[in-house]
Amino acid sequence: MIKIITIFGTRPEAIKLAPVIKELGKYPEKFESVVCVTAQHREMLDQVLSLFEIIPDYDLNIMENDQSLFDVTAKGLIGIKEVLEKERTDIVLVQGDTTTTFIASLVAFYLKIPVGHVEAGLRTKDKYRPFPEEINRRLTSHIADLHFAPTERARRNLLSEGISEDEIFVTGNTVIDALLMTVEKQKDKRIQKELERRFRNEYGISFDNQKVILVTGHRRESFGKEFENICSGLKKIAQNNHDVQIIYPVHLNPNVQKPVRKILSNVENIYLINPLDYFSFYNTPQKLDS
Repeated sequence: MIKIITIFGTRPEAIKLAPVIKELGKYPEKFESVVCVTAQHREMLDQVLSLFEIIPDYDLNIMENDQSLFDVTAKGLIGIKEVLEKERTDIVLVQGDTTTTFIASLVAFYLKIPVGHVEAGLRTKDKYRPFPEEINRRLTSHIADLHFAPTERARRNLLSEGISEDEIFVTGNTVIDALLMTVEKQKDKRIQKELERRFRNEYGISFDNQKVILVTGHRRESFGKEFENICSGLKKIAQNNHDVQIIYPVHLNPNVQKPVRKILSNVENIYLINPLDYFSFYNTPQKLDS
């Protein structure tokens, strides 16, 4: 039997690893699956864990108010070290490019435990964009022993950096598996009706005979003037297209909230709403029944 510990800390990691964890659970005779979360994002992570019915074996709960990359890294390193020293798994599985991904890989390397990297090989070739993710994923690639690349392009990126072809597997992106698992629930008419009521009652949004643009925007590297330009562009689209409704679940980061509220709060056909949970975001009603 192979003992695998899956380590993650944020909502995106949880979404993309949920299908993998669920699949491992189907073969208890072959795999002992252990789940550890750092919870560098607490509330958003919990939404996904609940949706996919994943109960972590270890929850390091390292998130704190106004945490820095230094805080996440220092606390995460020590917490993961203690877990891996106790579990002594055959392989550590990580995903993507978060700080948790990198530090979990680093701890595994220090303890000489092999690492499998899901969604390996994504690159911008600019170490500060996205920050710190570009460096996290590059460093993780040079620690990992197995590289699960989502695309052929990602495979080529890894090859160009000297990663052995024998260690790379092109798998597709598990976010699609997670999406299909999520929207499958939309077939339940009761769930769809509840979502329709929520958007009408909480946000005053009626989708009847309207085109819809659903916006997500909160990247750290866009803060400042670039983010103001994004908001100005959305405002122009709304003002020039009155048959369009723009729905923007606004990230709670002040660097996002301030320009969004300043530029977009008084535009009639732009709806600035609270951040949505993963299920509601992907099942945003396209047209409400009368």
